[in-house]
Amino acid sequence: MSKLSPSSLSSGWREEKQAAHLYHVVAEVEKAAGTPRASLFVELAGEADKQADIWARLMREAGQPAPPPYTPDTRARVVAALVRRFGARPLRTVLSAMKVRGMSLYTHPMHGHTSQAPGGEMGQRHRGIGSGGNLRAAVFGVNDGLISNASLIMGMAGATSSNALLLLSGAAGLIAGAFSMAAGEYVSVRSQREMFEYQIGLEKEELDHYPEEEAEELALIYQARGLPREDAVRLATQLTADPARALDTLAREELGLNPDDLGSPWGAALFSFTAFAIGAAVPLLPFLVASGTRSMAIAISLTAIALFGVGATLSLFTGRNAWWSGTRMLSIGVAAGAVTYMIGKMLGVSLS
Repeated sequence: MSKLSPSSLSSGWREEKQAAHLYHVVAEVEKAAGTPRASLFVELAGEADKQADIWARLMREAGQPAPPPYTPDTRARVVAALVRRFGARPLRTVLSAMKVRGMSLYTHPMHGHTSQAPGGEMGQRHRGIGSGGNLRAAVFGVNDGLISNASLIMGMAGATSSNALLLLSGAAGLIAGAFSMAAGEYVSVRSQREMFEYQIGLEKEELDHYPEEEAEELALIYQARGLPREDAVRLATQLTADPARALDTLAREELGLNPDDLGSPWGAALFSFTAFAIGAAVPLLPFLVASGTRSMAIAISLTAIALFGVGATLSLFTGRNAWWSGTRMLSIGVAAGAVTYMIGKMLGVSLS
């Protein structure tokens, strides 16, 4: 076992006590809702207290004074209040970041679920969702660019008939929107990766110091899913015996994280930038080759066709009729363009 600094020992103790405190809050909320999850979180709180005792013992062995009675800090109190107000499900990512395990129960069924090792059917389903998410993100990125830039151009068209101003505003909308989307996607994916890397680091440290307790936490989660106690313990022990496999399993089952879904922040930013720019370019391109009412007519026609196509493509994910989805998306775009055009018209001169 590697030697830990006094601050690491103290931090480990505090994180376990904080987790135990939040487990009790989640259990309290689940009990009030009458769900079977309440007993699981009470047991997980007990496991967290046991792990805190291990950290306290290590502190004493290192010559440090015994830790004082635990008092929740401001962050823990705020999260506890939010959980009591909104429940654990909407806050599962925040709770995972604060070392509250078992959040995968809010995305997977509890009873009647046959747990499998990573790489089995569950892992394949995760990867399928991840790969489909790229196409879905591309479609939504194109759609955002289409609607936002077409609406911007229509708003400007209501105020001015200058082709140069319409071209300038459309170009500005494309550039600003694409960079905004890219920045937002970068921050989102980077934050996800940072949380995952931090949590997986904690899990690795805990596996080094108390593997039996980590296996017990995992067994409790499998048991809550409906697996018999004996089978849950055997499966958890088997999975945590291999450190690399254990980390992947704990990320999925305790943290509710899927390592396969965490891509490159720069790649996500570039992907988002490109998708938005493609959509935003559709209503802009006609102003490069034509002017006046002709350019506007071409822009409206191209945007309408593209909106219908995006809506029809989205039917692949929703299961709706392609014509219905395309018509709905076209209607939304028309409404957005009409509103911005009228606002522009009220603020400036009408398009000649």
